[in-house]
Amino acid sequence: MNDKELKLRTKKFAHRCVKLAVALPNTYLGNHIKGQLIRASTSVAANYRATCLAQSKAAFIAKISIVLEEADESAFWLEFIIDELLLKDELVRPLFNEATELTAIFTKS
Repeated sequence: MNDKELKLRTKKFAHRCVKLAVALPNTYLGNHIKGQLIRASTSVAANYRATCLAQSKAAFIAKISIVLEEADESAFWLEFIIDELLLKDELVRPLFNEATELTAIFTKS
């Protein structure tokens, strides 16, 4: 997968997470997770774009580390939604799987 394809994949992931987050219940927990998931998932896409512009190996490593952390955090919040039964599993599971795949990709980077 090249940089352009991964930029698109991370952006689609962020969009899908935002749509899912908006569907969370309007409760204290739902609103907390909504904010956390939106922040983490959009950070994956935004920081991956920044990684592609890194001008040194050190800058690349620093930026890809942030992307990795945010992808893993996104997976955490998606798993938490599943655990708390806040949305139907079949709505959340594909995004959880994508978050774990992205985490694996960025781990190898």
